[in-house]
Amino acid sequence: QVQLVESGGGLVQAGGSLRLSCSAPGRIFSGYAMGWFRQAPGKEREFVAISWSGGTTHYADSVKGRFTISRDNAKNTVYLQMNSLKPEDTAVYYCGAYYGGGYYYERESFGSWGQGTQVTVSS
Repeated sequence: QVQLVESGGGLVQAGGSLRLSCSAPGRIFSGYAMGWFRQAPGKEREFVAISWSGGTTHYADSVKGRFTISRDNAKNTVYLQMNSLKPEDTAVYYCGAYYGGGYYYERESFGSWGQGTQVTVSS
């Protein structure tokens, strides 16, 4: 199965910024929306943001106004720009392709998950 590759995580102080990247085979970008989820220790994987191929985006309320998802189809890459980071943003961040079958904010609607990238925000 096709898998995506995330990068860009790290340790940052509260209020700082990070940009995550997710690369995938070209055919994925041409046909599917791409999304970011995150999973904190002991918690379920939760929706963060999604970018549709036509440019529309949606965000979780917890990150709205701080995070921006974007996609570069020429580079087959989706990005997550994270600003004003908070300790509660600490998690492993995953990107996936939206294959449908459910709502865009449901984990079960996605596939081809990457291995994840750790984001740690210190207070």
